[in-house]
Amino acid sequence: MNIIVLAGGYSNERDVSLSSGGSICRALLERGHNAYLLDAFLGLEDAPENLEDVFTLPGGGLEIATGIQVSEPDLDALWASRPGDSPSYLGPHVLELCSLADITFLALHGGLGENGKLQAAFDTLGIRYTGPDSLGCALSMDKGVTKDLFHSAGVPTPYGTHISRRDKDISLEALQIPLPLVVKPCSGGSSIGVHFAHTEEEFREAMRLSFEKEDEVVIEPFIDGREYACGIFDGKALPLVEIIPDGGVFDYVHKYQSGGASEICPATSVDKETTEAIQKTGVLAAEALRLNVYCRADFIVDNHTGRFYCLEVNSLPGMTNASLLPKAAKAAGYEYGEFCEQIIEKSMDARYR
Repeated sequence: MNIIVLAGGYSNERDVSLSSGGSICRALLERGHNAYLLDAFLGLEDAPENLEDVFTLPGGGLEIATGIQVSEPDLDALWASRPGDSPSYLGPHVLELCSLADITFLALHGGLGENGKLQAAFDTLGIRYTGPDSLGCALSMDKGVTKDLFHSAGVPTPYGTHISRRDKDISLEALQIPLPLVVKPCSGGSSIGVHFAHTEEEFREAMRLSFEKEDEVVIEPFIDGREYACGIFDGKALPLVEIIPDGGVFDYVHKYQSGGASEICPATSVDKETTEAIQKTGVLAAEALRLNVYCRADFIVDNHTGRFYCLEVNSLPGMTNASLLPKAAKAAGYEYGEFCEQIIEKSMDARYR
């Protein structure tokens, strides 16, 4: 197959996305496909005259698969680095190349890749792509909407609220969520912009910083617990992954830097009954958010009560060899390259056959 692996983009998670895309593209090349790694935002300036020749270029575009840096990417500098003055979030030849491909493997994280807008555009243009549909992406990207849908579907999730910019000066008394609490962006991932507040001063600072980047934030009570990831593939739950961060907080650095966390799969710290209950809830959460093909639901189990809660669902989770979803897939019997091909197959079955 001729496959474009679309990664990067204009998102705080572009480094992670390029790493995911590099792993996917490399695996597909090894399995005999004509795959090319393309940055959604930067595109391909020096494209060959015959665009179809891209699929047989040596190296498959893997030179852009850079490592994940400790700090978030500077998006202003990225925008300034792109030639021309186009207002588009898609770079040169992106749409043309995706149209020429048998399918586009979406390795984007955050922003345009996960908010459903790109999927909707591809549907309109007749471009085939992997992963969930536009509606599921849009619903799951908004943590406030996610929480509302979880409540309606009976998915256990931490109580809390979402606050818009006009209410950014709300008091803790009016909020009625006791300290410590968590303030996080309504849209986004990779734990970017998540703040833990133990005092009123920390709460006020968290609100200030959050509203510098977002127009709406989610506020929840802090839960002292153990974190688990439940991959969902083709409507079925994969083995749980337990996440044990070095330092207690699974933030951006601990997620992506070597030695930042231990990840155990299958998880051994929960009994069979709890494991099956979390997996069943993960499937229910994906259904509530209209997510098909694959996704990853994140859970926390309260150390004091033993109750578990679904925090969110990622519509396009990380896909490096070391990411949580591929680890769960491997525990279920899928080798990495095979899993990438299966994602393509299930995506084709869901929409194009």
